[in-house]
Amino acid sequence: MAEARAAAGDATARRRAADLAASDPEAADAAGGLDRSLFRYIWRHSKRDQILICCVVLASLPLYFASLDLPRRIVNEAIQGHAFEHGNTTSKFLVLRLQTPDWFGGAWPLFDGFDVDRFELLFGLSSMFLALVLINGAFKYWINVAKGALGERMLRRLRFQLFALILRFSPESVRQSKASELATIIRDEVEPVGGFIGDAYILPAFLGSQAATAMAFILIQNVWLGLMAAGVVGVQIVVIPRLRRELLRLGRKRQLASRRLAGRVGEVVDGIEAVHANGAEPWERAEIGQRLYGLFDLRLRIYRRKFMVKFLNNLLAQMTPFLFYCIGGYFALKGQLSIGQLVAVIAAYRDLPPPLKELIDWDQQRLDVQVKYEQVVQQFLPERLLALDANGRDEPLTGTLSVEDVWVREAHGPLVEGVSLSLPLPVRLGIVSDGSPSASALARVLAHRAVPSRGRVAVEGHDLGEWAPSALARRIAYASVEPVLFPGSLRDNIVYGLQRPPDPEAVPSSLEERRRLAEARRTGNPLQSLGGDWIDYGQAGVADAAALDALMLDWLRRIGMGEEVYRFGLLGLVDPDRHPALAGRLIEARAALRARLEADGRAHLVEPFDTARYNRQATVGENLLFGVPTTPSLIGRALAEHPVVRRVLDRRGLTPALVTMGERIAETMLEIFQGLPMGHPLFEQFSFLSADELPEYEAILARRSATIASAESHHHSWLTRTRRRWLGLERYSRADAARLIALPLAYIEPRHRLGLLDDALREAIVAARAALHEALDAAGEGGVDFYEPDSVCLAAPLRDNLLFGRINHSSADAARLVTAAITATIAAMDLTDAVARVGLDHQVGPSGRFLSGGQRASVSLVRALVRQPDLLVLDGALSPMGETRARAVLDLLLDRFGETASLVVVLPNERVAHLFDSVLEARGTTFSQPAQEDTKATPEREAAPERDKAPLDR
Repeated sequence: MAEARAAAGDATARRRAADLAASDPEAADAAGGLDRSLFRYIWRHSKRDQILICCVVLASLPLYFASLDLPRRIVNEAIQGHAFEHGNTTSKFLVLRLQTPDWFGGAWPLFDGFDVDRFELLFGLSSMFLALVLINGAFKYWINVAKGALGERMLRRLRFQLFALILRFSPESVRQSKASELATIIRDEVEPVGGFIGDAYILPAFLGSQAATAMAFILIQNVWLGLMAAGVVGVQIVVIPRLRRELLRLGRKRQLASRRLAGRVGEVVDGIEAVHANGAEPWERAEIGQRLYGLFDLRLRIYRRKFMVKFLNNLLAQMTPFLFYCIGGYFALKGQLSIGQLVAVIAAYRDLPPPLKELIDWDQQRLDVQVKYEQVVQQFLPERLLALDANGRDEPLTGTLSVEDVWVREAHGPLVEGVSLSLPLPVRLGIVSDGSPSASALARVLAHRAVPSRGRVAVEGHDLGEWAPSALARRIAYASVEPVLFPGSLRDNIVYGLQRPPDPEAVPSSLEERRRLAEARRTGNPLQSLGGDWIDYGQAGVADAAALDALMLDWLRRIGMGEEVYRFGLLGLVDPDRHPALAGRLIEARAALRARLEADGRAHLVEPFDTARYNRQATVGENLLFGVPTTPSLIGRALAEHPVVRRVLDRRGLTPALVTMGERIAETMLEIFQGLPMGHPLFEQFSFLSADELPEYEAILARRSATIASAESHHHSWLTRTRRRWLGLERYSRADAARLIALPLAYIEPRHRLGLLDDALREAIVAARAALHEALDAAGEGGVDFYEPDSVCLAAPLRDNLLFGRINHSSADAARLVTAAITATIAAMDLTDAVARVGLDHQVGPSGRFLSGGQRASVSLVRALVRQPDLLVLDGALSPMGETRARAVLDLLLDRFGETASLVVVLPNERVAHLFDSVLEARGTTFSQPAQEDTKATPEREAAPERDKAPLDR
């Protein structure tokens, strides 16, 4: 019965796809994958443009033929004077006639032309030839640009379709595919396909018509010369493609080898930690080297075959001019061919080999691209795809949940065998794992993240497959032990499940937007702009963005991540456009914090910024800029190489002092770090340079010593002043001096304690500060957001804007006390939520690498919760949070779910199973339900002793 119902569900899906194909052929491509035929795919999506360009090609042929005939007329009529026979001193030029059949009247004169002499005729015909060359060039330019744009549009369409099909991969197909290989297909392998699409119909039509026109012209001038040219062309067309078949086979092998290489490199990058931990770098290098040798050998064989075919093709192409000169010259000497005709034939043949060669190349490219396209199609077969998001059920998941004889099989064997159960929804279901992957497999089936090999999951008798995929995505939330986060902010990742396309019919606001929409329609891409509001506030149960932020923060606090988001906010940047209320009160909060510290007798814990004073807790570079750089050219060590900064330092006489400081720092660091391994804590304490930079500074100091020794070796008295100068600043090159200046720019006296700063140097740096600001403004450089007492520094973190200074690390526990004062001030001003909203802008990094495992799990869970799903499935999602926190979150979820929504949790043991309404216990590949009295959440169970509060992962 279950198999029959599953078959019926498949039939329903196929019927939907058929209906969709009848109503929308383009959508049918997406429903069933790509068209198996490359040329049918091209014609279906670009026939209008193909026909338009081919019409332009046909329109260009008469002018092309005329350009071939003009050299004959120039030689015969103007140069040899055939137009002036019988004593005529003038001839007609630019006579226009409409040629019609004799039965229709013959030639109809349109313009009688001009009377010209011999020189005027020569110049007139030559000018016509030049004009036709320009016109034909314009035709070629337009045709090439048009087919190039067509190819790029089709490439955009193809890449988008492939990406859309990847989004429809079934879970099994995703597990069988390598992300790096799929990315390589979309990025690289379809590139030649896109380049060929513009040439698929147009190039043979354009080049073939030109070649046919040139061949017809040669035949008209002399049949024998035309037949000779046609014979050589026939050999080229027949022989060369046959010789290139081996190139196709080798190219196919090279493509597969390149794809496997990309997949293997992706595997190594994903598992780089295991490679390092096991010392397997030599093995991986050897394996990649072997693969690269295989690619090299294939490419070498391709080159040999390719250039052998090219040599033969060029040889055949040069045979025809030899025959023309030899036999055509014979005919000319015999009087059977005029000199003008011979010149025109040779000129016409000059235009014949290039299009023929390109046609042969086009045929080679066609075969090669067809192979590539077929290999791409094999990766996106319809059986690997989920059903298209067509119209389906969209009803709440309430009623009776039925699991009917569900089996899940994978390549190594079954994971779930014959599971059947019936539960009323909403429900709180616990699936107790026995350590095997069976519990996780069943949870994925219930979440519709995996399709059972046999059986079905139904709600109120309706298979889950009858729901539209978008409806299931709204009503079922799934969180696994390995949460998936994307680069962006915390907010971006949490609202990821609320993204819904805005109205595509919105009126475009600019010319560029109208152009984007037009191109999107022509290429089958989405019409919606990323600039629109994609958030479905209704699904989250809120009215606007501010309410959604409040909801996210509430959930983050309830699951134990509130303090971390608040800390992220303190380290984040305040955007006045996004956080106007907070930005408007920052100056007030700064004064309140200073007053609080003074009232508590802790004002000395923060050294405030003062435009007229050197801040001892800040670096030399920070004191010099007195602001936050906003361009890479002023950040870090690039500051020492900036031309405006160096000019100010030179004029203020600071360069020698900073170079000397750099010398002493480099010498001290080389002495301290001598023999220490990389990663030693001292490298963090002295953050001037890293271990791999030590040899560079050692070489700089060695060059300094060599320069001094060279200067001291001269004994001439007239070199005394020069020697003194060399012993000063100029013992270094400008590049070496910049490297040394970079070291003191990161120096803080109270932290590093090398005794390198005195009051005179501090005053000189403060004096140079104003000069630097003026110089940057005069140069139009900008790039620095300066510290101002009465304004917000937008480039500085929120915490720095509140402090408007630096913490005095000379005082014990200063950081903790200042942080507590900041928190108290923010709370007193009722700004805690505003600061936390800034924390939602915190970037998570690639795959969430900027967050801890517990933080990633929390973000993934909140992303599921804000969607208010009918069914929440947690497949080990709480385990990264730690024992105590995971239990607290589970209690919160059990209290939240069960009355209006369902909760399914995969449990590592049975210790908390009694808290659930129903329990399934994994037994290998089968599941059993414990006796009802053992799992019922009775009041006695709720008041269980402390052993029931055991950690989830024990």
